[in-house]
Amino acid sequence: MTALLGIAIVIGAIVGGYLMEHGNMLVLLQPAELVIIGGASIGTMLIANPLYLLKQIVSGLMTIIKPDRYSKKYYLNTLQMLYALFTFAKKNGDQAFEAQVEDPANSAAFQSFPAFLKDHHARDYVCDTLRMSLMGGTPYDLDNLMEIDADTHHHEATEPVGALQSAADALPGLGIVAAVLGVVITMGALGGPPEEIGHKVAAALVGTFLGILACYGFIGPLAARMMKISDAEHNYFLCLRNAVIAFTKGSTPLMAAEAGRRSIPARMRPSFKDLEASCKGTPESAAAAA
Repeated sequence: MTALLGIAIVIGAIVGGYLMEHGNMLVLLQPAELVIIGGASIGTMLIANPLYLLKQIVSGLMTIIKPDRYSKKYYLNTLQMLYALFTFAKKNGDQAFEAQVEDPANSAAFQSFPAFLKDHHARDYVCDTLRMSLMGGTPYDLDNLMEIDADTHHHEATEPVGALQSAADALPGLGIVAAVLGVVITMGALGGPPEEIGHKVAAALVGTFLGILACYGFIGPLAARMMKISDAEHNYFLCLRNAVIAFTKGSTPLMAAEAGRRSIPARMRPSFKDLEASCKGTPESAAAAA
């Protein structure tokens, strides 16, 4: 939502300042310049990127207008879910625990947090690791596997960011291309009425203006926002990794959840009291205490 607000502020500040200087808005309406810059930028993206990456760019742009997923509440629900899962494993043994991670959709612990089940990357990240643990994987090996998995996913998630940033970097150059074409047209009109020449020069300058504005006012910041969303997801995977590895090392369910909590960024980290109260309120914790 703040991204849309930022876009509105950028447009409002530029248009407002232009009008304060008694600028004529009609001069900025140059459809030919938009066709040159917009069409050429789309063409360069098609040249540089495969279709799957273009789809990821569109999907990434859609996430910008949505509320941030990884809030304090989301992290707390995740830790509560992991605590319930670990408590079930301690109480019921490996065979029952294996059934939980083999079929997370029917697991009571996972069903308590449906948003996690919908995130197939995070779900498989946890369940596949716990499967390997039940098959005899050592904590060191599992930690290495989770690190490789998270880094690979993060690299894949940042590919659309790089592609969009490359398109943003090309926009000033495409604006210059539009401006040069405008100068060529202007040179062909020399000797005509001064008003006509002035209009053509203004149109050429608008091309440069639009290219620079699109790069630094819109596309570049959108790419930066997508990068921050990707980094937030990577931090979430780190929380999952630390909690799961702590459990495979033999830590108690609460200690494993605490290991995950300590890796959460401070601005979103729930307090230990919040974690303890949340975990003690789960049916699994009550059953274990009994």
